[in-house]
Amino acid sequence: MSRSIRRQLFAALAGFTILLCLCYTGLALVIAYVTEDMLVQRLLEREAAAVSMRWQQHGKLTPSGSDLITVYGGYLDLPQAVRAQVPPSAPRGEVFTATGQHYHVLALDLVAAGQPRRSYLLADVAPVLVVSRLAREVGGVVAGVALALIALALLLAYWLARRLVLPLQRLAREAHLLAPGGAVHFSGRDRPDEIGFLARRLETTFAELQAVLQREQAFARDVSHELRTPLTLMHNTLALDYAQALGGQEQAQLRQSTHEMRATLDVLFALARAEQLPGDVVELRGCIEQCLLRLLDEYRWDASLLTLDLPERLEVLGNGQLTMLLINNCLANALFHGGPDCRISIAFAQGCLSIDNTVPVGQPRRVQGFAHGQNLLLRLAQAMQWDIVFHPGATQYRVVIHASQAP
Repeated sequence: MSRSIRRQLFAALAGFTILLCLCYTGLALVIAYVTEDMLVQRLLEREAAAVSMRWQQHGKLTPSGSDLITVYGGYLDLPQAVRAQVPPSAPRGEVFTATGQHYHVLALDLVAAGQPRRSYLLADVAPVLVVSRLAREVGGVVAGVALALIALALLLAYWLARRLVLPLQRLAREAHLLAPGGAVHFSGRDRPDEIGFLARRLETTFAELQAVLQREQAFARDVSHELRTPLTLMHNTLALDYAQALGGQEQAQLRQSTHEMRATLDVLFALARAEQLPGDVVELRGCIEQCLLRLLDEYRWDASLLTLDLPERLEVLGNGQLTMLLINNCLANALFHGGPDCRISIAFAQGCLSIDNTVPVGQPRRVQGFAHGQNLLLRLAQAMQWDIVFHPGATQYRVVIHASQAP
């Protein structure tokens, strides 16, 4: 990743930490200076009350008892530096001089001979300023402690950023290392937080995507593989038509090839549409009976050659459409192997459905079109979580289907 989320989170936490430290440091300085000013102002107010009391008692201004506060009888008596910054109408003021002196001024309104008189109290507070002295004397220690605390906060921010982002980075790394067709498993899927939910959803999404890709690849492969034989037969048969008119055998071969293509396409599209989700209850006997009726309509076969041994109701877990396709193809293959005079036996016992057909003695083994059909039948059964086994023999061909029983 060009911009690591861990770096971004660390930068955000570190920036917030430094900003918070600076804000609290500034707030502490403001509180210290305000407290210092309020203390000086409180001293001036107490001295002003004492001077006013002595004025009322003795009728004259007496010097302040404090070596920090000086009493001035008028505005013009104030030092020039003070008068330059404090106007006569100002009740109080604070003066900073270029020589490093710091004054606080408080106006004192008195009454002399029935006339108002304004006097001034001037406090030179430079010797008692604590904040500036602390900054000079222990400023290095305070700065060192502040830097140490900021460093500790940055380390904590780095640890938090790494701890919070590590599961997400691990999830991203595992997703990046996923190989097509490989198993999908994220280590954070069991977490109870949002990352666990994301991991589980990603597992489901990746699994679905892989299933879609596999179905697409299988469909493309099956279309090329399964339809090549009937198309070749149809092409060769039609090529003979240019030399002579098609006979009954050639027409039957064309019809059979067309039927095989239609049946194959039905199976391929059913598998590609992902309709093979198990879980539905299917009445298997009804599906078999429908398939037998269709078999009698499409093939010249004597129904008296059929032996049926099924319970009255036979419910299994599967998919109705795929079950019909599976039984239809099994019965069609039985006729393909045994011919129109074969005997077909269908029985169900101990959770297994068996379809047996006789094979004429001495008939060479016929595999045209059926080897491909076995692959499709296996995929149909696997799509419903069923098992299917083929037992070819010299005089009999058996297909055994292990269906999932309904609860």
